[in-house]
Amino acid sequence: MTVTSTPDILSKDEATTKVPTKYVKLNVGGALFYTTLGTLTKRADSMLRAMFSGRMDVLTDSDRWVLIDRCGKHFSTILNYLRDGTIHMPDGKTELKELLTECKFYCLEELASEVEEELKKKGDELEPRCRITLVTSQKEEKMLITNSEKPVIKLVCSRYNNKYSYTSQSDDNILKNVELFDKLSLRFNGRILFMKDIITNDEICCWSFYGNGKKVTEVCCTSIVYATDKKQTKVEFHEARIYEETLNTLLYEEGRSDMSLVDQLQMARQKEREEIVNTSEDEGGSSSRRRIHHTPSNE
Repeated sequence: MTVTSTPDILSKDEATTKVPTKYVKLNVGGALFYTTLGTLTKRADSMLRAMFSGRMDVLTDSDRWVLIDRCGKHFSTILNYLRDGTIHMPDGKTELKELLTECKFYCLEELASEVEEELKKKGDELEPRCRITLVTSQKEEKMLITNSEKPVIKLVCSRYNNKYSYTSQSDDNILKNVELFDKLSLRFNGRILFMKDIITNDEICCWSFYGNGKKVTEVCCTSIVYATDKKQTKVEFHEARIYEETLNTLLYEEGRSDMSLVDQLQMARQKEREEIVNTSEDEGGSSSRRRIHHTPSNE
């Protein structure tokens, strides 16, 4: 350990009584801090007090910065707590959890308890999510697109609709397309109706954009290429164009329908069941269709 204008290693008595105003240069995960020994050794039984009272070996660089191998994102909050005994709690659950992890590392039990209480208050807070409709029949798809007063984006993505081998980057690009769909569905939730098509068997990865009940354009991400005298399926990731078409689709935004999407879907399925029964008793055992809630990944 190196402390500005102080010995490299301080005894417990020196740290707690003689040098409360002497400064320490800290490099915490690349974030630089400048504080006093009095602040760092203020809380009994904390990891920082142990580090700066001579009970633990610490690492310094050539510029005399004390290195702490932790993320520096919440270290300023830790220092403010040591100085004043209070902090401004982060708003989000993710940041609270990160702060709790740092509190536990530095053995700041009182602050950790306060953060845990704050997390409990947010226990019922909903994480960001949106509703994605899985289309399981052409009638459902047509009804939803026709009746929706919001623009529609539909993704067909199934790596099994393929009779050739994939190129080396294709699997990664399929995943990138799915991740972008999830990201857009969260960002524009409530403004665009997002649908996943799980019945089409002649497309591998294709985006379709609708406005006013009609297809505006599509972005096909699949092509066939020849390599060493054999055909291969190539899946691409046209991120810029997909973003562009998504923004263009918003030009068709008109507002919310009086009838909810769930009600529309239920009515369509009920009508379809009635048509099947009226047409033929043999067709009454059609496979059940379902709508699921889909929550994409990360906090």
